Order: sequence, then C-alpha cells, then structure tokens
Amino acid sequence: MTMENTLTAGVSSSPAETASRWRTELVETLRLAWPIALTQLGQVAMMTSDLALLGRLGDHVVAAAALGHTVCFAVFVLGMGLVSAVAPLAAQAFGARDARMVRRALRVGLWAATLLGIPLSFVQLYGKEILIALGQTEEAASLAARYLYGLAWCLIPAWWFIALRGFMGAVNRPEPGLWITLVAIPLNTALAYGLIYGEFGLPRLDLLGAGIATTIVNIGMCVAAIWVCYALRPFRKFQVMGRFWRPDWPLFRELTVVGAPISGTFLLEYGVFAAAGLMMGWISTTALAAHQIALQIASIMFMVPFGISMAATVRVGHAVGRRDSAGTRSAGFVAIWLGVGFMFAMTILVIATRDMLPVVFLGSITAENSQTAALAATLLIVGASFFICDGLQSIAAGALRGLNDTRVPLLFSFVCFWVIGFTACYGLGFMLGYGALGVWVGLSLSVIIYALMLVTRFHILTRRGYMPDVPGAAAH
Repeated sequence: MTMENTLTAGVSSSPAETASRWRTELVETLRLAWPIALTQLGQVAMMTSDLALLGRLGDHVVAAAALGHTVCFAVFVLGMGLVSAVAPLAAQAFGARDARMVRRALRVGLWAATLLGIPLSFVQLYGKEILIALGQTEEAASLAARYLYGLAWCLIPAWWFIALRGFMGAVNRPEPGLWITLVAIPLNTALAYGLIYGEFGLPRLDLLGAGIATTIVNIGMCVAAIWVCYALRPFRKFQVMGRFWRPDWPLFRELTVVGAPISGTFLLEYGVFAAAGLMMGWISTTALAAHQIALQIASIMFMVPFGISMAATVRVGHAVGRRDSAGTRSAGFVAIWLGVGFMFAMTILVIATRDMLPVVFLGSITAENSQTAALAATLLIVGASFFICDGLQSIAAGALRGLNDTRVPLLFSFVCFWVIGFTACYGLGFMLGYGALGVWVGLSLSVIIYALMLVTRFHILTRRGYMPDVPGAAAH
C-alpha cells in the first residue's frame, strides 16, 4: 500500500462500511481484552490477598507493607516498560506476517529483563536505608525491609512473564496467561498464609513470608509460561527459544528506543503515587494505612482498563503492521470508549460501597482501626474524581504504544505528574493544611490533565494518518 493510499484509507468508506469496521473492532478488542484484563485482576488479587492477610497483624504491618511495596514497585516499573515494548513490536510483526520478527521481539525482551533484573534485585536489599533516607521511621523501615528481603527476587521471573504474555497477546492468544494466573491465585494465598502465620508445617515468617511466597509463585508462573510458549500450539511454531543465546543488538536498540520511555512514564506516574505514600507516612500511620487501602481498591479497578490498554496496543500494532491507518484509529478509540464505560460503572459501585470495602483489608472495624476505615472511605470519594480518567489515560497510552509513540507521552507524564501533581499534592496537603485529602486532590488533578493530553495526542496522530515504520523488518 502506498503512503497516499495509507493516508486516505477509510476516508472514502461509506457509513455502513465504517460502522461495520467499528463493530468488528469492538468484537476483536473484547475477545482480546477480556482474558488480559482478568489476568491483570488475578495478579492484583494476589497482592490484595497478601495485604488482607498482613492486615490481621495490625495497621503498622499494613503501613510497612505499603512502604516495602513502594520500593519494590519503583524498581519493578523500570523493567516493566522495557518488556512491555515486546507487545507492540511483536504485534506489528504479526500484522506484517513476519514470524521471525515476532520471535526476535520476545527474545530481546527476555534479555532486557535478565540484564536489568540482576543488579536491581540487589538494590531492594537496601530498602531500610532507602526508606530512612526518605524520612520514614526506623521501625517502619525495618519492617518494610523484612518484606523486601523475600520480595526482591521476584523481578526477573515477573518481567519474563510480562514479556511472554505480551507475545501471547500479540499473536491473538492471551488465554494461557489467564489460566496460569488463575492457578497461581489460590497457590499464592495458601503459601502466603502458611508462611505468614506458620501454618501447614511452614515456619512463621510474617512479612518475610509474604515476600517469599510472592517470589516462589512468580517463578512458577514464569516456568509455566515458558512451557506453554515452547510446547503448545500456536506458539510453538514461532520457536520462541530458538537462537536464544544469539545477540540481536539492532532490535535490542529498537526495544530500548520504544521501551525506555515507557519505563520512564511508568516510573514518573508511579513515582508521584509513591511520593504521595511517603507524604502519608509523614502525616500519620493511620493516613498511610488508609491511603494504601484506598489505593489498592483503585488498583483493582484499574486492572481492567490496564488490560484493555494492552489489547489496544496489540490491535493498533496489528493495524500498523498491515499499514492500515483507519484501523489504527478505530482500534484505539473503541478501546478508549470500552474502558470509560467500565470505569464509570465501577466508580458508581465503589462510591456506593465505600464504607464496606475497608473491612476487607482490616478484618473488622474496631476502636483501633475505625479512623483508618473512615479515612479510607473518604479517600475513595475523592478518588471518584479521577478513577474514570485513570482508566482513560492508561488505554490512550496503550494505543499510542501501538504506534511506537512513547517519547511525547513521557514528556506529558513529567509535566502532569510532577510539575502539576506533586506540587498540588504537597501544596494542598501541607502548605494549605488539607492533609490526606489534599494529597489525593493533587493526584486527581494530575491524572485528569494527563488523560486529556494523551487522548488529544492519539486523536491528532490518527486523524492525519500517522504510520510508524515496522522496526527490524529488513534486519537479521
């Protein structure tokens, strides 16, 4: 297809053809998105079950787990962006019917995860020193460090699983990732319960046990995903482990060009939420525990649009591989409207049940934790102002990744989350004295502006028929 035809694709389509294309896109997006979204929900379910089990040990343990998770996830997102680039690169290759390029995209993602994961795993062993330097108390930092000692070693297997899932989704077969996760959820809960409380003949390790359980389960999920991709149809025809030890520096550079800005964007976004958690720690243990509970509930909701965003990356990437500019636009906007509809319904549900949800994490409301429960419910009301936009920004960002457009969103994230968001969180929370509520209003403001900027960016690019080159097509 010539560039002229590409730019005009879909312009002369009749209304009936356009409506048919959008209906088809909706069906294909739903087919791809539901197992990915459920997989994401399954993964957050494992984190939620850990938090619920630890919550029985007291508010101070929940707060420490929140701090430990802050350090771990700040490190985790550095590699998550790189391996997330496997999905658009593999999807573009699949759309172009280049099976060898699909395999190469996965291979360099696995290499990136390994090379980055080795040093970053050791960084987490210094979590206590990091948290003390960030103004946390000795007691909270020590408890968080105990969690990190077990959690530190999950990075590489978790990143490998993300890369393998990205490959599965890129070839339109994301279901095995869901099957693996569904098996992992009860295993993680049972193992965490046993290691936290010393049940089933296991040692009582409290926070350390929760971290060890997470690492063991992530290793098992990674091994299962490798076996699926190596042994089962349709994955085995791609020979995913073929020439695994052979360097592929040209594509590694392309992965870095696309993936490094994704890592930066994830880090900037998560960083402002982590900074908000640290601010909550400055306010009180109650504020930090309530923040973690409300944020975990928001994270559960966020996993569905995050799964839809991964489907958007694949669908847009397929259209790029076909050189179909009209397809890139319909793929992105179908996913965006799908996510907005889901988040609108979930926001109403959360508002209606805000007083009951904290009980899931605290076990029961007592005199000791009643303030935590009340503050968490209030934060959920404030969060209603950004829940929909949080899903919107995630899906728009996923659609832009399908176009290999990651550097401009990185700039947007810096402006929205740090220039605007962090300033608003600190100013409202401390300078104006609104405390925890002010911090969450600042978070809301940053997410709303970021979502509007990303949707506008995708609209402008696809309206003018922007079409990136498919990387590595002539290489290797």
